[in-house]
Amino acid sequence: MTDKLPLFLEPALHDKIWGGTRLRDLFGYKIPSETTGECWGISAHPNGPAVIKNGPLAGKTLADAWSEHRELFDSYAGDDFPLLTKILDARTDLSVQVHPDDAYAQAKEHVPFGKTECWYIIDCDADAEIVYGHTAHSREEFRKAVAEKKWDSLLRRIKVKPGDFFYVPSGTIHAICGGCLILETQQSSDTTYRVYDYDRPGADGKPRELHIQQSIDVANCPHVDPELTYHVHQEAEAKFTELLREHLFTVSHWEVRGRTNPIQKNWPFLLISVLNGEGKLQIEDTAYELKKGDHLVVPSSVETLQIIGHTDLIVSNPV
Repeated sequence: MTDKLPLFLEPALHDKIWGGTRLRDLFGYKIPSETTGECWGISAHPNGPAVIKNGPLAGKTLADAWSEHRELFDSYAGDDFPLLTKILDARTDLSVQVHPDDAYAQAKEHVPFGKTECWYIIDCDADAEIVYGHTAHSREEFRKAVAEKKWDSLLRRIKVKPGDFFYVPSGTIHAICGGCLILETQQSSDTTYRVYDYDRPGADGKPRELHIQQSIDVANCPHVDPELTYHVHQEAEAKFTELLREHLFTVSHWEVRGRTNPIQKNWPFLLISVLNGEGKLQIEDTAYELKKGDHLVVPSSVETLQIIGHTDLIVSNPV
């Protein structure tokens, strides 16, 4: 097994009551239903592990590679792969929800990670929006507004457009709304607390479970918008925009219109998702084809790489 071989992944796809068909129509994925909401493109989570498609580890999951070949990941600490990359197709609104931090998730849910995430808007309807934060000044005010179902005055709604980016740290009240196609980079967690679900029925015809007390426990009160500073590196045929660098992970948007200069390693390992176009990933003397919808992990032993072609990538790595 070559330790410089990128791991190309077969995503895990999930049916959701709010999902649609754009994961098939735009990316060519084999969706399980006409209401497919989530593509877990880079995932070692037990609820949807991605399967390696190439090389000696073909047929194994990313979780298998993590447990059996930690050298591919710079012997990164921890029992669990830290990140999860998704593409979400919101045909209708997702529930209004909030996620716990690591300490709460470990104490109450007995899972390794809470859930801090971020969203890159791939595409959206002209009038699309998200729920991002709330207006309550204190936890008691938040509790009261939830109890009285004052959703219109409590929830902050923000218009969005393609290319927008949002950081959603744990404790942030949020919802992706209908008409949005989003790439999400997050901690490897599936812990979600629903605070409001529009009183709609689930797949079984009954209202979906809410988690009111947990939501009140973990919501940031008051909500404060995080300050984001984008760092841009421009080359003749490429533009690199670092969208986020925080204590858990970094996320960047790479726009390539020809060939990048050699990119020197500054990561333990690299997660790449191809949003548009096609090209090649050059590692030493070998070029690997890239196409829209590909998800892959570049192992830690790769010291230098180049991207060639006409393509847009979202690239992340743990810190």
